[in-house]
Amino acid sequence: MGKRAKKTTKSQVQPATNQRHLQLAEFVRRNLMTFVIREGMKALDDMLEQDRVALCGPAHAKGADGGPVRWGSADGRLVMGGQRVIVRKPRVRQDGKEVELPAWAEFADGDPLDERTFEQLVLGVSTRKYERSLDDLPDELEAHSASKSAASRRFVETTAKQLSQWMRRDLSKLGIVVVMLDGIIVAKHTVVVALGIDETGKKHALGLWIGETENAVVCGELLDNLIERGLDPLSPYLFVIDGSKALRKTIRTRFGERALVQRCQKHKRENIIGHLPKNLHASVNRALSDAFKSTTRKAAKTRLLTLAKQLMEDHPDAAASIKEGLDEVLTIKDIKLPLALEKTLSTTNPIENLNGSIRDVSRRVKRWRNGAMIKRWVATGILEAEKRFHRVKGKKGMPILIAALSKHAARLDSLDLQQEAA
Repeated sequence: MGKRAKKTTKSQVQPATNQRHLQLAEFVRRNLMTFVIREGMKALDDMLEQDRVALCGPAHAKGADGGPVRWGSADGRLVMGGQRVIVRKPRVRQDGKEVELPAWAEFADGDPLDERTFEQLVLGVSTRKYERSLDDLPDELEAHSASKSAASRRFVETTAKQLSQWMRRDLSKLGIVVVMLDGIIVAKHTVVVALGIDETGKKHALGLWIGETENAVVCGELLDNLIERGLDPLSPYLFVIDGSKALRKTIRTRFGERALVQRCQKHKRENIIGHLPKNLHASVNRALSDAFKSTTRKAAKTRLLTLAKQLMEDHPDAAASIKEGLDEVLTIKDIKLPLALEKTLSTTNPIENLNGSIRDVSRRVKRWRNGAMIKRWVATGILEAEKRFHRVKGKKGMPILIAALSKHAARLDSLDLQQEAA
């Protein structure tokens, strides 16, 4: 008797079946793309020919004297699959001038290639690999402008345009209540970023300015730009800043006493801890946390001054850091905001959270050429993050903050009237 055939098990069949499914899916994907593009090109040819018939009449027909006439065809370029392709474009002329076909004008209007390039590079595709990231096109279509230099040039043009549009946005109707300002370091340059929070708790990226350091000139130019675009210097705002003296000075110069300033508690904590040995970090951090969690400004200030007194003899720089700008570290304590909103507005964390988006977008940059390039990439990261902005935690407490700011402004107006009367 012959040998008995071995029985094929289900586990042996499954891998082979899966492999066939993958091969079939890849075949369908490639051929479906080719089919769709070819059918689309046929439809485009039909539309162009219909336009030409509407202008010149049927082929071989004698047109009206002086009217549009057929004039053969020529190579034209359209965007497809993230790259420019050469297609045959029927021509019409009249009185020695080219007549544009409506269908061609519609398909050639704008440049979706710029959008495709921008999206690819923002998602992390380097200019060197841009061409490899594009979809394969049918062999009969000749593609252009997918090179590294072309992708880079379009990205520069697109980001420069976005930066320009962003820095001209009208701010007058956003209902901004809070302005957060913080400096971040990119390629040894300081970029000062402005983030706004409106009456509903919604965040808005307002602008940026770049300089060698976070100095008064850079901060002043940024605030001047915001004022020119609609931020009213006579309205009361809460400014949340990182503790920079340059920022503090320019806010007072541009917005006067109506501006309430909240110094970032996180930056203050880091400054204090930076003056202490490691063995004191945990205990001082706990003391600072307890102080910042106090329910009143008076209680928080008392705890912080007590801590400064304890540190004064052995660590005078840490004690001095606690006392420096202490009142502004506790500005919003007595407004009685919901704890979630108070926590949000006590630090510049919402701006620092943008750093992750900036790093994600710019992580493939190998060489920073100049400040303009830094501004474009930072703005791109911020605008990408803005698409995912949520309202701040504790947003329901925004009316309480608005009422407190109005009360503060009214008190200043009353004092001005009293001084004028005197």
